[in-house]
Amino acid sequence: MSEPFDLIATGRIGVDLYPLQSGCSLAEVRTFAKSLGGSATNVAVAAARLGVSAAVITKVGDDAFGGYLREELRRYGVDDRWVGVDERLRTPLVFCELFPPDDFPILFYREPSAPDMQISLEELDLDAIAAARVFWTTGTGLSEEPSRSAVLGALAARSGSPADGRVTIHDLDYRPSFWDSEEQAGIHTREALAHATVAVGNREETHMATGEREPRAAARALLDAGVEVAIVKRGPEGVYALSRDGEEVELEPFTLDVVNGLGAGDAFGGALCAGTIHGWGLERTLRAANAAGALVASRLACAPEMPTQEELDTLLGGANA
Repeated sequence: MSEPFDLIATGRIGVDLYPLQSGCSLAEVRTFAKSLGGSATNVAVAAARLGVSAAVITKVGDDAFGGYLREELRRYGVDDRWVGVDERLRTPLVFCELFPPDDFPILFYREPSAPDMQISLEELDLDAIAAARVFWTTGTGLSEEPSRSAVLGALAARSGSPADGRVTIHDLDYRPSFWDSEEQAGIHTREALAHATVAVGNREETHMATGEREPRAAARALLDAGVEVAIVKRGPEGVYALSRDGEEVELEPFTLDVVNGLGAGDAFGGALCAGTIHGWGLERTLRAANAAGALVASRLACAPEMPTQEELDTLLGGANA
């Protein structure tokens, strides 16, 4: 690698099988659309669409779906050098149901475990992680060993880097089904936040991490946990952010007809990474992130539907042109 990556993300990958029929249960669905998915993977794809050099650290199974996912990553411009192969576990599948505008039940096939939870600290290229301009981690990566130790070890190595201006973003990404208890999730989340620069999550996730749901109180608690910028996603009420130096941003959402809200947070994350790397500043970055989330929520799939810069500029009225 001649130059450090703009973004390295670590976390979930899988095959999304999303229904082509809306407003009905999985038992009633007749056909599905297949695509690349997984939160951290989607973030990397979203950032790559916005001109960022991106790589993802994850694992797939030794099966046809695993090969498909690696091909898709390359097609979207995401480097797959750190996509490992687990010879025992199958590549995860993810199904959802569509009940717009705000109900999208999700069904994970990740048992007894998923390959992306089997990443060990010894497998990581800590020098590359330390060198990346942005490093993105997720709460799911903390939910099981050996992934937990790998994520925390990478965060520790990252925070020990002497390089200036490099940002570590922790996505709270709390999915209760992956944890034994909310208390356990909170303990390990706070370990990660001690090494992060930015924390991002919705109200339920901030409550898990800090005990606070109200956006301002939650943001202050996240700053107390160690980050420099706290971002609280408020769904249909927009987004709130607070920085340690006192900058406060509160934005209304973009209103588009919702088809599937599941990819909105990942599109938001990808634009957050891109704006950070491009030096847009907090408010401009969050406007772009809001726009990216709205655009993807108005579409069916996640990774294939991540917006381009041109699409963001159109929705933003040329603000980022």
